[in-house]
Amino acid sequence: MLKGRNLIDPMDFSTEELEEVFNLAEKIIENPDKYSKIGEGKLLATLFFEPSTRTRFSFEAAMLRLGGKVLGFSDANSSSASKGESVADTIRVVGGYADVVAMRHPKEGAAKVASMYSEVPVINAGDGGHQHPTQTLTDLLTIRRKKGEFSNHTIGLCGDLKFGRTVHSLVKALSRYKNNKFVLISPEELKIPDYIKKEVLIKNNIEFVEVDRLEDVVDKLDILYMTRVQKERFFNEEDYLRLKDSYVLNEEKMKLAKKDMIILHPLPRVNEIAAEVDNDPRACYFQQTKYGMYARMALIAKLLGVCE
Repeated sequence: MLKGRNLIDPMDFSTEELEEVFNLAEKIIENPDKYSKIGEGKLLATLFFEPSTRTRFSFEAAMLRLGGKVLGFSDANSSSASKGESVADTIRVVGGYADVVAMRHPKEGAAKVASMYSEVPVINAGDGGHQHPTQTLTDLLTIRRKKGEFSNHTIGLCGDLKFGRTVHSLVKALSRYKNNKFVLISPEELKIPDYIKKEVLIKNNIEFVEVDRLEDVVDKLDILYMTRVQKERFFNEEDYLRLKDSYVLNEEKMKLAKKDMIILHPLPRVNEIAAEVDNDPRACYFQQTKYGMYARMALIAKLLGVCE
């Protein structure tokens, strides 16, 4: 039973609880009209202290498609945070207006703090470079739809593995399933943090390798998760400019890949996937965004307790 729960970290839910969410998401995909009024009378607050397009729209579309309503802000400057109000105070107030809260914040741990003071469920919509659990739900639902299971895959993670919160969350999530292997593809400057390697991969005896060339390993992958080199995570623009073109997936590299490999990307992309790849049947990143809406619909319904 997930009613009243928070989702701050992808590990907050057991694999059985995740299965509940995905089973409901599949039912919604197959028959959306059946679920179009279950959220009537419910209100979602979207507190976005950091800019976002897809995640915010996805949450809003999810709530509206359930028959609920939405209020919120998309910029910290349009909230009382600009006057110095704390996250704790903001959530205390908003929790009196809404039934569930989706919050994005640039500071790691902000969503956790909010959940400690909130009277209603809090969903972490991204906190700094830390976690992004609903993107993980999106990624997992896409893998389930395309691959049928979460086990027995070789997963390549390419690009910014240091600051990419979606990468950290996905590694944690997929590490709970059997016989998955990870190929970590990045420049030296953007390698995955040691704590992920030590506390998740090494601790659980999960096979992984670190490489710096995508073309050397793309033929071994079942899933390729591309990420952009995020300009906003760099302190030095010269470092960003030097690295941003390091890893570009194009038709030439795709010729080396398995016929049934799937390509995922949390979006937005800059140039790390060439537009020529978009028409490849293995490119799933635009479908992935739609699955994200369904995953959030199922999550919201479960947290509100409006659907078993």
